[in-house]
Amino acid sequence: MDLPNLLMTKLFENSMEAMFFFDREGKALAMNPAAENIVDKDILKQLYQGNPQALCGTCRGYTSETELRTCLNCYFNTPDSEDFTSYQVYLETKDKGIVPYAATFHTIDYEQGIRVFMLRDLTRQFKTQEKFYQNKMMKHVIEAQENERKRISRELHDSVAQELMSAVIDLRVLKYMTSDEQLLRKVKQTEVSMTRLLNDIRNLSVELRPAALDDFGLEAAFRSHFKRMEQSYGLVIEYKSQLSEKRYESEIETVMYRVCQEAVLNALKYAQVDTVKVSLTEKDGVLRLLVEDEGTGFKLGDEPSGTGLGLFGMQERAELVGGTFNVDSGIGRGTRILLQVPVGFAQGKE
Repeated sequence: MDLPNLLMTKLFENSMEAMFFFDREGKALAMNPAAENIVDKDILKQLYQGNPQALCGTCRGYTSETELRTCLNCYFNTPDSEDFTSYQVYLETKDKGIVPYAATFHTIDYEQGIRVFMLRDLTRQFKTQEKFYQNKMMKHVIEAQENERKRISRELHDSVAQELMSAVIDLRVLKYMTSDEQLLRKVKQTEVSMTRLLNDIRNLSVELRPAALDDFGLEAAFRSHFKRMEQSYGLVIEYKSQLSEKRYESEIETVMYRVCQEAVLNALKYAQVDTVKVSLTEKDGVLRLLVEDEGTGFKLGDEPSGTGLGLFGMQERAELVGGTFNVDSGIGRGTRILLQVPVGFAQGKE
């Protein structure tokens, strides 16, 4: 056998693309192993017996300009049409259910009317495309959520908190306008309540979306957040950072902040510790966040109950910015959370 024929034989036998050869009446002349693995034995038998409708038993339609799946103007009846030089078809396979294929169908021997039907499995491409659209939609959802958080945070800080502050000042002035002891006691009680409410609103504003994150970046946002955690809960956070005033894309800074916020909160709620270690570093174009505690830990695979964002949510956020998220924990040996995100060259203020 000469080399061209040998190569064609190897292509026929070893190709991952399915190849069906038909005569002009629709009888199958030959099929390579990839093609025979697609259809079940009954369909194969009918194809070799010359049943022109045999392929219809496994075909679920092709994609036209107007329909995702249609049988109108079937490609099998018009193999030489330009519409079917390359198209998409769905076949019911014997092992994988309905599978999308990139298909071509054309005549290779006009004198004898021999036609070839070639298929390439698109399952992996479809899954990649589906994942891409899922990530794109998730990014839009998170962006919309953060924008709404920012709007509400600004509204609370600039409007509600300012109005409350004005009311507290009025109450303080009112104390010097009366000598009625009973009225003074009531004014002082109201002042204390409104001051407490003012602090709560300010804290809520920061929790929703810290202005420091947008205005000054991760370093300032982290230090501000850790200071509030220590003041509010007595949790000691040993924080180390090498970033100084470096800035990153807003999406990356948001992911870093939210993952750290959730990881520290989970340590406070479930790890039964009074100290958490946090480090934020950048090396070789990778931003690295490490949150560690020496608490009770948990068995990997068993999500700690009651988490807000949750480990799965943190994993999703990491993937959306091309990062990796790892958790190392075990009963009685604490928890270690590592988030790494590629950032290239960060913008710095010298």
